Amino acid sequence: MKVLIKRARKLIPYKLKLEIKEFRYLVKGLSRNDYLKIILIILLTFFISCKETNKVNKETTLPFFNSALFTPEWIATDTPEYLDIHTIPAFSLLNQEGKSVTKKTYEGKIYVADFFFVSCPGICPVLEKNMSKIQEKFKEDKEVLLLSHTVMPTKDSVSVLKKYALENDIVSEKWNLVTGNKKEIYDLARKAYFADEDFVKTKDEDAFVHTENFILIDKKGRIRGVYNGTISLEVERLIRHINLLKKEGE
Repeated sequence: MKVLIKRARKLIPYKLKLEIKEFRYLVKGLSRNDYLKIILIILLTFFISCKETNKVNKETTLPFFNSALFTPEWIATDTPEYLDIHTIPAFSLLNQEGKSVTKKTYEGKIYVADFFFVSCPGICPVLEKNMSKIQEKFKEDKEVLLLSHTVMPTKDSVSVLKKYALENDIVSEKWNLVTGNKKEIYDLARKAYFADEDFVKTKDEDAFVHTENFILIDKKGRIRGVYNGTISLEVERLIRHINLLKKEGE
């Protein structure tokens, strides 16, 4: 019993200790067990109140995603975990205008990232169509940008991307189509954006990256959502989430 009391006292902040000391005079006639129960109740109340200050409103705040498992995590700003949230690392690629695109290009911006290649006959045209909807929705909004990485950089040169951009009414100031070093792009897909679901299972670095996911990134380079870019309802949900992120910065 004495050990429990000592441990309990160590956990109580100094201010609370003073309050309990004063409180002892009010409960002087109680038994030792009853007194200990009151101390424990005070402790429990204190820790519950601390926990409540760290709560995040899940209805108005998007979660963070820190691994390829895409487990949503709501992390309060005043917790140690907040400092360890996964962020997109530095990168350097070229867009359809032949201009350098880096992490700094997207600093302080909300953006949607995906992976494609120009000659893709399957899901890529659908991805482009749905990304174009996002471009149109936020066309005049300087806070929101788009970023599409080619997974075939040896074929999708700057000139090829430029032609593709012109054919699909892609606005260069809003939407960067990027090419560059294949390893850098594949590392970004797998280790930064967690976009390659097959890689999670196989760990085969020689395998081709192909994903239908749109990834939502906040102004600090953190993943806040993942959406199937081939499904219209998912794209609508993404647009709603972009607006939520915009309010988060207000």
